[in-house]
Amino acid sequence: MKTKNGLIALAFIAIFTLTSATILNTTTGNDPVETAQTPNIVGVAAANENFTTLVAAVKAAGLVETLSSAGPFTVFAPTNAAFAKLPAETVPSLLKPENKATLTSILTYHVVAGKFDATAVIAAIKANNGAFTITTVQGGKLVASLDGGNVMLKDEKGNMSKVVIADVAASNGVIHAIDSVVMPN
Repeated sequence: MKTKNGLIALAFIAIFTLTSATILNTTTGNDPVETAQTPNIVGVAAANENFTTLVAAVKAAGLVETLSSAGPFTVFAPTNAAFAKLPAETVPSLLKPENKATLTSILTYHVVAGKFDATAVIAAIKANNGAFTITTVQGGKLVASLDGGNVMLKDEKGNMSKVVIADVAASNGVIHAIDSVVMPN
């Protein structure tokens, strides 16, 4: 369970660490920029003001150490605006210690073991007749598809989320920022 929690934390941290130098359009097919100075997923997220809610959630779930590990991980990271779409009481409730298991489940649902850049995701969608099922670290499924040039994720409840920033490099994986929080069953 510790490894699973760690993977979740890593995933969320990666989402928070978006930097303008590594942002690529999902349709470019270019690899993310990586250098020896690239921080891990947690470092990238913590350095970006658009992921303060995600970082707080990763800390509350105890996933910082896990998401700082070697990985690699692919994190579909909800922005602050994505969390703001949830009912007002949801985030404060999830951050309470008694809801740690639920929060961990939600966060790990946003993380995939392995490094999958936008080119790989789009290729998998096209190779599978327009819809590719992704198994998350949490054990649930997301279905990736294309809507025009945008990668879309359908969660287990039927809700949709759009990748708004792809291929944010981290030393232990890649982050794709999404516009809605995806939820497992």
